Amino acid sequence: MEKKAFIFDLNGTMIDDMHYHAQAWYDILNIDLKAGLSWDEVKAQMYGKNSELLERIFGVNYFSQDKIQELSFEKERRYQEAYLPNLKLINGLQGFLENAEQEGILMAIGSAAIPFNIDFVLENLNLRHFFKAIVSSDEVVTSKPDPETFIKCAHHLGFGPEDCIVFEDAPKGVEAAQNAGMQTVVLTTMHSREEFTNYHNIIDFIEDYVPVRPSDFLVKRYII
Repeated sequence: MEKKAFIFDLNGTMIDDMHYHAQAWYDILNIDLKAGLSWDEVKAQMYGKNSELLERIFGVNYFSQDKIQELSFEKERRYQEAYLPNLKLINGLQGFLENAEQEGILMAIGSAAIPFNIDFVLENLNLRHFFKAIVSSDEVVTSKPDPETFIKCAHHLGFGPEDCIVFEDAPKGVEAAQNAGMQTVVLTTMHSREEFTNYHNIIDFIEDYVPVRPSDFLVKRYII
């Protein structure tokens, strides 16, 4: 078996919380900011940094940096308040992480989330010890689908891109992994399998971690 490193996206990949993020953005964009977007339009914009999302919708320099920070914090505050009573790992992930740690697989988190949200998950679920590296939106210049997040994770773990397997739930995240030269396992928590047909770096689709073990991904796989 080949030695591999695992890189996990966070939202939608480790926790099934994307509906809560979408709801918080939907309310801020449409109720607070009167953007007039449909649910599907909001969902389509949910990738990258909060500042990038606001710029895609309203244009560059529409908001001051102070206003962007204010909106970003308020969105995350609403998300955390709504999601905290339901905060839990995706089924099977706790055992998957424990097995990976026992097998000596190095792991990282590569997320477009801000540290405020990453800490919210890691501290409440006591997960920090599993991960040798954490790359948040604060550590990169450009978010996914740019490969910078995953390239930095690989560097921190001491692995080349070809030896890293990314766990992702979003098409833009899979695109970032593809741009980084990494294979991907896709969690179908928010997006259907049909939404990933443009990517050639996917080695598996899973609904949760119950049917898989880390060793399933430690050998060369044919892309499906």
